[in-house]
Parts: sequence; C-alpha cells; structure tokens
Amino acid sequence: MAALSFTLKNTANGSAARAGVIETDHGTIQTPIFMPVGTVGSVKAVTQQQLKLDVQAQIILGNTYHLYLRPGTEVLEAAGGLHRFNGWDRPILTDSGGYQVFSLAANRKIKEEGVVFQSHIDGSKHLFSPESVMDIQRSIGADIIMAFDECPPYPSTYEYAKKSMELTHRWLNRCIARLAETPDKYGYTQNLFPIVQGSTYKDLRKASCEFIASRGAVGNAIGGLSVGEPEDMMYEFTALCTEHLPLDKPRYLMGVGTPWNLLECIDLGIDMFDCVMPTRNGRNGMLFTTQGVINIRNKKWYKDFSPIDPGLPSETSQYYTKAYLRHLFVAEEILGLQIASIHNLSFYLWLVGEARKHILDNTFGSWKKEMLEILKRRL
Repeated sequence: MAALSFTLKNTANGSAARAGVIETDHGTIQTPIFMPVGTVGSVKAVTQQQLKLDVQAQIILGNTYHLYLRPGTEVLEAAGGLHRFNGWDRPILTDSGGYQVFSLAANRKIKEEGVVFQSHIDGSKHLFSPESVMDIQRSIGADIIMAFDECPPYPSTYEYAKKSMELTHRWLNRCIARLAETPDKYGYTQNLFPIVQGSTYKDLRKASCEFIASRGAVGNAIGGLSVGEPEDMMYEFTALCTEHLPLDKPRYLMGVGTPWNLLECIDLGIDMFDCVMPTRNGRNGMLFTTQGVINIRNKKWYKDFSPIDPGLPSETSQYYTKAYLRHLFVAEEILGLQIASIHNLSFYLWLVGEARKHILDNTFGSWKKEMLEILKRRL
C-alpha cells in the first residue's frame, strides 16, 4: 500500500503541456489522460473488457451520489468494493457528489453541516456531509477520492462565490480530518484530491489554489468550470489555476470537455480530464474522428462503406462501416449506441495518447495547431 505518486517526464517547449506518470495501487496512469465516466459503476453501453481492449482506458470514474443510492454501500462492501463488484482491476476515481448537488438545485438545501437532498429515484431525504462522503467513498473503494465541495453555478455573484469557496475550504479540512481517523478499506491506498473553486473571479481562484496547495494533497482538482461559462473564460481560469497549483502534483480539470477543449487545456498544464461527452454524444449519433466531426444519421453516409474512422487504431472503428452504423441508428438498434460510444472513447484516449507522444518529443505546439483545425471540421 503506497500513496499515489506522480513523476513528471517532460514539459513541452514553449508550453505548460506536461507528460507524466501516476502510480496507484491498481496500476499506472500515463498523463495527460482522459477518464471515461462510469456513473453507476458502468460506462454506459460499454463493457469493462471493451474499455480495456479497444478503448485502452487506464482509469474510469464512479459517481458517489449514484452509487450511494444504487446499489448502496452495503452491497459494495459485501462485494469487496467497486473494483470487485464491476470487475475493473485498474484505477478508479470517485467524484464527491458535489456536482450532483449542484445539478439538483431544486431538490437540495446547503448548510454548514452538509447538503440535505432528495433522491431522484424515490424522493427520500439524505444528508451528505464531508464526513459521510469520505465514508461512502471509502466503501466504494476508489483509488482517488474527491473532497466534498460546493460547485457554484455560472454566473454567480462575487458574494455567493466567496461564501461558497470558503464553505468548500472548511469542508476540505473536515474531509482531511475524517480520512486521517479512518483506515483505507480493501487493502490499498485511497488518495484525496481537493477541489479548487471560486467561480470566475481571479482573486477567489488564486486564493482557493493557494489554500488547496497548502493542504499538501497528492493531487489537486479544478472544479466549477465547464458549467456554462464561455470557452475563452474556461481557458483563462484554467491557466490561472495551473499557474498557482503545485508543479509536482497531477492537476485534474473536472467535467471537460470537447476534443479541442482537451488540447487547449493540456497546453495550459492539465493532466487529467473526464466528461460524459464522448458517450452521450455518441449515443446521439455525433462521432469525433481523426478527420473531423460526423453526424452519422446524415443521409450522406448511407452508402459510405469506408470504416467509421480509417485513421484511428481501434478495432471497432476499423471493423464497422459508416453506412452500417448509420443503418443501426436509423433502425434504432442498440448496437449502434454501443459502437458509437466505443468509437468516441477510443478517439479520446487516442487523442490524449498522441498529445503525450508530442509532449515527450517536443513537437506538441505544431501538432496541436494542425489538430485543432481538423477536430472542429464538420464532415
């Protein structure tokens, strides 16, 4: 049992883009990395075998709010944790439930003790406190667990953002204290990442980064971006945060984003990403490819018998044709959703892998410029 470690391998010339290695008790993660979102212990429509063999995922996410409600900590503990429950033997990160609290604004009440919320399943009332959220994540058994935070909406007033950030900081101290007095479960180390907040106010973001850095965690996350603010603002505040967070710790930008968002934020010094976009958009027929963005439902693909993406080294993307995948979507066949989800996830993992190669050989800047033009192209 060893605490998570991070080794920086290279920083790209003329950029803050970094390539590194994260070591956990469930294996190694090469950064920059994208983490598929497995909300209820399952990445939607994708098996764990496919995540390993085709997508080449190195770490996946679980969602504390959803896993707490279903199947519940009793089942997860009886199984020996989420790794054994779902058969995924690589690293897992769990979010704290803070974002779900943010998205359930109509059904929750925030106070110093924590958040009282109503279950979206049966309307039952529950309390999430920093202490209970740490206990729940211990029971889930993630390698990386997130501090309990409040994610303020965009836009927020300065007063609300400051009050919210200070509450997040007080909650972080309680999270740290709770973890210090409770043992790791299942025989491996569980590592806490604090979350920077402060909305879109520079002085608050800087203060939050400094407070989070002072806690000496093994990694740090940036929250409260990609919640409706303009893209340029997201980049501006990501850059501000990476400037003030420790260089020798991994930096995780939560909930981001499009393929071009990933490249821009890698350039700003981000190491870890997660987002539902590849699977959600895939299920709606939007494919991200090495040539540009495809709406597979469009009539233009109905006799296109070329592979989904000839440039992507994914078995699924090479095996099936655009015409066949379009047919599956038009026929409302479930297999179409699966193929599109696997393809998009494979593309995201390929993209961050390519970024890593170019960071290591100091060609990231020129490669990124070329890729951005391709990624935004509508085919």
